[in-house]
Amino acid sequence: MKYAIIGCGLIGKKRAALLPAGAVLATCDTNVARAATLAAQCTQGDFDAPAVYGDFTEAVRHPGVDAVIVSTTNAQLAPIALAAIEAGRHVLVEKPGAINGHQLQEMHEAARRCGVKVRIGFNHRYHPAFLKAREIYESGALGDLLFIRARYGHGGRVGYDREWRADASLSGGGELIDQGVHLIDLAQWFLGSFAEISGHASTLYWDMPVDDNAFVSLRTVSGQTAWLQVSCTEWKNLFSFEIYGRQGKLHVEGLGGSYGIERLYHYRMLPEMGPPETTIYEYPRGDASWKIEMEQFAQDIQHNREPSPGLSEAIAILHVVETVYERSGYVKGANPEFGKDKEPQNGEKE
Repeated sequence: MKYAIIGCGLIGKKRAALLPAGAVLATCDTNVARAATLAAQCTQGDFDAPAVYGDFTEAVRHPGVDAVIVSTTNAQLAPIALAAIEAGRHVLVEKPGAINGHQLQEMHEAARRCGVKVRIGFNHRYHPAFLKAREIYESGALGDLLFIRARYGHGGRVGYDREWRADASLSGGGELIDQGVHLIDLAQWFLGSFAEISGHASTLYWDMPVDDNAFVSLRTVSGQTAWLQVSCTEWKNLFSFEIYGRQGKLHVEGLGGSYGIERLYHYRMLPEMGPPETTIYEYPRGDASWKIEMEQFAQDIQHNREPSPGLSEAIAILHVVETVYERSGYVKGANPEFGKDKEPQNGEKE
């Protein structure tokens, strides 16, 4: 597998570091110096240095490239991914994959037409606590699932409301399309598709035209519910994901780093009820989710299997996001006056 990496910021660098020597044939960023820096970091042993591009239309057609990793700001994800698809390349594109469902649908149709695989970078599925949670769920130990309750939040930083995520023309929205899509993906991974969508998004604290808090309720045809809250006014970083079944409960908390040690609590209901039998799994050794996700992408291609999460899941996720934004009065697009005093954007995903 040979790769082109488009978007050479923090996430592009993280992806590149997981690839073997000689796997990266091209790097690309609107800030060409940034692309050159990553290319130098990818140059190892007897392998040639990756080619450096400032134009993604050239990078996706670099000779010998099998797959393209797209790790730019949200508004650039879909146009670049679509160009890569139409060039016959497989694609791993960071979440949310696009800023609206129409873009994702266009990518979906192109991927089918061109016979390529497209995976969306929802790496939270591959955190060790969630892999164990999925294993327990699939064993039947929880019984029928009842509902999910989840919270995800951070506190921003000085100047957060002037960064690219606060500009709807670059981000497509605020906290809901940023961290919220992870919770929606995880919820539908366990519960399936949602027939009813309700909730609202608000801008409560930050001086920006996108949401800093969102509250979402999702319901399946059979009545299972996911209640999700995301916030960038959490102040102390928090992650909590609870899965309730008839015979027990799973609770994932923490994601490592500033979110605290990653743990999975398994509560087993006893016949006499009362306090449950509890097993705690702790994962202090760091986040391997990115590595596992990259391995899964390679296997998608090698085994000709449909990626999951892929474009179908991403379309369903952005349908939730767009529905909540529309009901909350957020207008699609951005205020043209917003952000004129910000530093120029270099196209990278931070």
